[in-house]
Amino acid sequence: MTDDSPRSVSIERTRTGHFTATNVRGGTIGFGTGLGTGSGPEDGTGFTPVELLLAAIGGCTAADVDVATARHAEPTEFTVTVTGDKISDELGNRMTDLTVTFTVRFPDGAPGDRARAILPRAVTASHERLCTVSRTVEIGTPVTATVADV
Repeated sequence: MTDDSPRSVSIERTRTGHFTATNVRGGTIGFGTGLGTGSGPEDGTGFTPVELLLAAIGGCTAADVDVATARHAEPTEFTVTVTGDKISDELGNRMTDLTVTFTVRFPDGAPGDRARAILPRAVTASHERLCTVSRTVEIGTPVTATVADV
């Protein structure tokens, strides 16, 4: 089944270099330009937009893989690491060499064996077809930026 419905978030500036994204269900996440963008006090632990992009890529494919494998066995470890290089060249600022690495372990026994067997296929299916975020990045969907009439 496909879900072709529109998606949106709104971004509100809360102070210099600090923003809150809100989804249509009322969920929020704070982020900013770097140091001092923590979700609580000015602790410097907050996410930057680039880190949110990496988290979205990893989170999307992690969800796909989890659905496929957890029906066979509950993982004893499930970690996804997303890395890339931020560069600035004639095309502007961008990320290159994006890599998603899964470290997943399942318990011994037949259910764990089944989950281990489908893990590579689940990762491939997510990467090649299912993960909306990484598919959008990899295919290169155009982005339009406009200024609203106020």
